[in-house]
Amino acid sequence: MLQRKKPEVDVVLDILKAVAEARPDSSFIKSLLFQYQERGGLSKKQLEGLYHKSVKVGSIPESKLTTLEAIIKKKPTRYKSQAPAPTPLYTKDEASGKLIESILSKYPQHKRVLFLKAKYDNNETLSPAEISELQKFSKLLK
Repeated sequence: MLQRKKPEVDVVLDILKAVAEARPDSSFIKSLLFQYQERGGLSKKQLEGLYHKSVKVGSIPESKLTTLEAIIKKKPTRYKSQAPAPTPLYTKDEASGKLIESILSKYPQHKRVLFLKAKYDNNETLSPAEISELQKFSKLLK
C-alpha cells in the first residue's frame, strides 16, 4: 500500500469516479471502483487499465493523469516464471540393468537375479544391499 503525503487527496478514487460518471455503462470501471473501495488499492495491471480508459475521457485534468502514471511506475512489476520441465519420478540405474543382463546371460535361471530383474523392470528402486548383492554375483561369475 502506498503511503500518501496528504491522505485527504485520493487521485485514484477521483479518476475512478470521473471515469464512472463519463462511462456509467462500463462494468470494468464499476468493478475497479468496487475493488478499490473494498480492498483499498488496485494492482499495477488494473491501474494501467484505468489509465488507458481515463485517457479517452477528456474531462480528467492532465495533472491527475500524470499522478496516476507515477503511481503505476512506482508499483513493482511482477513476472511469472516459467514452470520447470517435468522430470520423471524414477530414473533407472543403467549400471544395475547391465549387471542383471550380464548375470542372466550366463545363468538365465538364477532365481534371486530374476527377482531383482522383475523389480528393476517394474521401476522399483533397488536397495544398496541388493545392488551390492548383484555386484557380488557378477564378481563370482568372472
